[in-house]
Amino acid sequence: MKAAIVVGTYYSAGQTFVNRHIRHLFGGATCVIADQLTDDAPRDGRFVALGDAAVARPLVERMLRPVWRGMNHVRHGSRRIQWGASRRAALAFLETHQPDVILAEFGPQGVALAPVANAAGIPIFCYFRGSDASSRLRHAHVQRAYRRMMPRLAGVFAVSQFLLDNLASVGVTHPNSHVIPSGVDVRRFVPGDKRPGRVLGIGRFVEKKHPLLTIRAFAEASADIPHAHLTLIGDGELLEPARALVAELGLGDRVTLPGALPHDAVRDHLKQAEIYAQHSVTARNGNTEGLPTSIQEAMAAGCVIVSTDHAGIPEAVSEGETGFLVPEHDAEGYTNALRRALSLSQQARTAMAEAARETAVARFDNAVLLQRLEAEIRRTVNRA
Repeated sequence: MKAAIVVGTYYSAGQTFVNRHIRHLFGGATCVIADQLTDDAPRDGRFVALGDAAVARPLVERMLRPVWRGMNHVRHGSRRIQWGASRRAALAFLETHQPDVILAEFGPQGVALAPVANAAGIPIFCYFRGSDASSRLRHAHVQRAYRRMMPRLAGVFAVSQFLLDNLASVGVTHPNSHVIPSGVDVRRFVPGDKRPGRVLGIGRFVEKKHPLLTIRAFAEASADIPHAHLTLIGDGELLEPARALVAELGLGDRVTLPGALPHDAVRDHLKQAEIYAQHSVTARNGNTEGLPTSIQEAMAAGCVIVSTDHAGIPEAVSEGETGFLVPEHDAEGYTNALRRALSLSQQARTAMAEAARETAVARFDNAVLLQRLEAEIRRTVNRA
């Protein structure tokens, strides 16, 4: 079986789940339809860009662009629908590569390509992963576009039940829906020599991750634990405010903010960390997590998780067994949870770390999850 993968931008190093599907889904028998291709994308014919900047349109189409986009908005609920030259290019690409199925990796990409897939007679599936099923749902036109897309799909996948419930709350449902997390490579993310008191967080310094709260909570929780150390890896708009807060609190020797790091370096940090801390919250624009890959990686590396009762996180972390969860924005509760994790006996910490690792192996092995995805796609296609 062969799949066409639909994405926004390719290549994006941070979209590890997309890159894994392109390399490994159905043994790597894939081709890629993107809005745009970066300089790092291969130019071997398996990749095509169909965004406005990538498609040469005849003059008449350029003149009629507002009309076409308006018509698509009325008919499909979205101006993103492929039309004219980009639609012809998509159909030609599919005719050349003859995929058996199409997998749109995000909601907006599914909306854009579903009519083309239907015209080509190729089953199309859509994967929801986070903001596409949270903050975007605040817009009535997105809800309408998703509702109109659903009958055109052969099936839907989401990384957490939370996201499927979010979609259902605005009337976006599909009878063939499945929860399949992105997962992690549990053979590469493994426990190492843990450093006592080492706390780690990974992710962009943005509102949804609430890094400033994590820094303040660590400062209070570790006040009587001098060997404790916090490292927050990532960059983003809140990195400089975070560095300013570290200086203000006099934590320069106990908190490290190295910015973004290569994946191998991140994995080395996880091997050494005893505790993984991430205070995920719903951003003011409604953006949420799906099921953070970093938490799955931390569990595979044998870290005790300290996080929030947010999005799909409770679907992964069991309170008191593999970590501690508190309500969003509960600074006092989060501080107490960190203090509790830092104060665990060696026996209790080892038991929780082993339980976290066992959960990751049993539920988040990306090789097994890839097989599940392939099996569900095959089952749907064969049934049809």
